[in-house]
Amino acid sequence: MASSIATRVGTLLLALVAGAIFGSVGTVSHSFTVVLGPVTLPVGLALALIGAGALLVGIRAIADRWATLAAGLGLFVIVAAFAGVGPGGSVLVPDTWMGVVWTFSAPLLTAIVVAWPDLRGRGRGPHAEPRAN
Repeated sequence: MASSIATRVGTLLLALVAGAIFGSVGTVSHSFTVVLGPVTLPVGLALALIGAGALLVGIRAIADRWATLAAGLGLFVIVAAFAGVGPGGSVLVPDTWMGVVWTFSAPLLTAIVVAWPDLRGRGRGPHAEPRAN
């Protein structure tokens, strides 16, 4: 079924906004750690990466590469915007290994999910109708 221009634009805008929301929440929470004795666990970074990855994979599963790319763009733009020094001198993404991982994970996750082959039409039998992507 062909989608209308309004549906496509709406899907892309929603994906962009969803990526921006996940990027802002992940940026604020990525530096949260839990200390258990001598070990420091980067819980915030792990949850931010899992959330961003799940968002991208979920959008790719129900939409297409372009919507996934829009979500990744929203994620990346917000992370890049928050990575600098704020007007009051505050820094949301400090220059630590967790900040570096969070900053570079958005484009890397987006590239992996967008480049992943579409496997939705496989294994449906020889007489199944082809899926539109």
